[in-house]
Amino acid sequence: MEAVKLEEIKENKLLGRKEVLLRIDHLGKGTPTRKEVREKVAEMLKTNIENVYVISIRTEYGSFISWAKVHVYDDPQRALQIEPKYIIERNTKEENEGK
Repeated sequence: MEAVKLEEIKENKLLGRKEVLLRIDHLGKGTPTRKEVREKVAEMLKTNIENVYVISIRTEYGSFISWAKVHVYDDPQRALQIEPKYIIERNTKEENEGK
């Protein structure tokens, strides 16, 4: 990932999370993995990676630009209550495979 830009951040106080829209430029490379996006967002927003869940990553046809929707929770336990099971599995799958 060469450049990541926070296009939009919405504060959802009811659910205790930030809803983030990212623009990712990845010239000459494939679409970034969820793990890479989670790490970058956690670094940018100065939070723990356990609070970050990538909802979707979409790459524009014929370009090296991807758009990602990410939820950043204040509390990791709150995320486990709210996010669907399949989203949690997609985001933690790569971490569990390495163990």
